[in-house]
Amino acid sequence: MTEIPPFQQLLTMTDLLVPAAVRAAATLGIADHIAAGATTAAEIAHRAGSAPDVTGTLLRYLVEIKILESGPDGEYALTPLGEPLRSDHPQSVRQVLRNDGMIGSITLSLLRLDHTVRTGRPGYAAEFGREYWDAVNTDPAFVAEWREQGEAADELDKQVLRWDAGKIISEYDWSGVDSFMDVGGHLGSLTMALARAHPHLHGTLLDLRNVSAEAGRRFARSDVADRVTAVQGSFFDPLPPGKDVYLLSAILADWSDDEAVLILKRCREAAGATGRVLVADIAMPVSGPGSELQLRSMMPAPTRTAEDIERLGAEAGLQVSWRGPATAVRTLIEFTAH
Repeated sequence: MTEIPPFQQLLTMTDLLVPAAVRAAATLGIADHIAAGATTAAEIAHRAGSAPDVTGTLLRYLVEIKILESGPDGEYALTPLGEPLRSDHPQSVRQVLRNDGMIGSITLSLLRLDHTVRTGRPGYAAEFGREYWDAVNTDPAFVAEWREQGEAADELDKQVLRWDAGKIISEYDWSGVDSFMDVGGHLGSLTMALARAHPHLHGTLLDLRNVSAEAGRRFARSDVADRVTAVQGSFFDPLPPGKDVYLLSAILADWSDDEAVLILKRCREAAGATGRVLVADIAMPVSGPGSELQLRSMMPAPTRTAEDIERLGAEAGLQVSWRGPATAVRTLIEFTAH
């Protein structure tokens, strides 16, 4: 048996062609076009708006790697392996794999793992020239995707919140709180869940342009529209003051220590002498160095402990006023100003 030389093993290990071809198929929507009846290379290229000759080459390669199968008349069909590339498949992976989507594009950060190892920063900026959150929250190209996410979220509005976020609702004493601000509140699922669980609460969500606009549309068609609102803003800038509680849920892990301290300072400034800052951050589970590298390529601090959060709070001029029950993936800590 001939032993494969090390250089050949390394070239095989680092071959990007298969993942690039599958991601190209996901990005171009090839599975959707085939499912809709486009079965020839010319028809698929027309629907995808792609170059016919290169599209044909891609399709033939997708046959080689068992994503597609071809018939005697040059018609293409999806194999069972290729079916999950359809957008409407029950286990669809298209959004995860497409290069131009919010989810798929961030995984491309791994292509610049060298940047992450060198700087400790996510690789997205090195690959695309701008930070991930700046891109997806402000670029008009992502407006439609936020709209789709908002409409999908409506269907799951009353689901159990992920990553133990339900403990924010059930374990914190909201009885003496009238108003709260969900700082960086994404599409507003937590804001609405709090308003539903505690009918006396009035919530304001703050986030960047694209996401706050969609959150506002979701609020307007919800059953708590009279008690929740969305405003555009950045948690790196001064926040609207006067709320009883400033909530940071699953925010700080996406930012470096210096940036996290600035976010906490903005919350402290807005809360003033009488308000509170409630931090419910997440610690992502890791299963080894590979898992941790993948997370670090996308976020600066995916595994902060409760002690780490308290240290950052102290640097921001905050003191711990309450510690909630911690879980493996979620901390719950209330701060007040010194």
